[in-house]
Amino acid sequence: MKYEIKGTPLPVAICSLDANETMITEKGSMSWMSSNMNMETTSNGGIGKTLGRMFAGEALFQNRYTPIGGPGLIAFASSFPGQILPIQIQPGANMIVQKSAFLASEVGVELSVHFQKKFGAGLFGGEGFIMQKLSGSGIAFVEIDGFVVDYTLQAGQSMLIDTGYLAMMDESVSMSIEAVKGVKNMVFGGEGIFNTKVTGPGRIWIQTMPISNVAGAISPFIPSKS
Repeated sequence: MKYEIKGTPLPVAICSLDANETMITEKGSMSWMSSNMNMETTSNGGIGKTLGRMFAGEALFQNRYTPIGGPGLIAFASSFPGQILPIQIQPGANMIVQKSAFLASEVGVELSVHFQKKFGAGLFGGEGFIMQKLSGSGIAFVEIDGFVVDYTLQAGQSMLIDTGYLAMMDESVSMSIEAVKGVKNMVFGGEGIFNTKVTGPGRIWIQTMPISNVAGAISPFIPSKS
């Protein structure tokens, strides 16, 4: 599979497949494709994996696209201003991504649910109890809200991240929550009460424009029904 990512701030991943190569995507992610692409809707796993995707905010079923009789082309466009990142998934090097970040992947990549191990991190950290885990082998395309900044954390090195800004991390990175210090800071600081704390070793990817923040910023300007 060969690919190129075009466009900004609404990018698209355009993939060129050899005959019988297959890509997997969520329902509604395909933007355009050559006429010889064959689509097959599948649960892509047992009932457990299917329900796991539902809890992660994904569709129950996935679509598999395969060119018939020769090479084919298929494109997957972003649904929000930001970036599409190609991630090489390898055995033993799983990635944890925010809910609904998965766009498409080669057939060897497996999408499953990832539960936060610490109750507080899921309840107060802003990233939710449930994220997505990418495992297996192959290239996966991930949607990032806004621009992305990545850091490599050493073992024991930590960083505090505001709600919604953590887009992706290595599975080796741990997550917890940390309260903002000082009552005055909590009440009048305007930055919330809790931050997400991530601790290495591993890489983290931070997005600059979480869709939840955008929704909150424009909601006062949306006319309400009277």
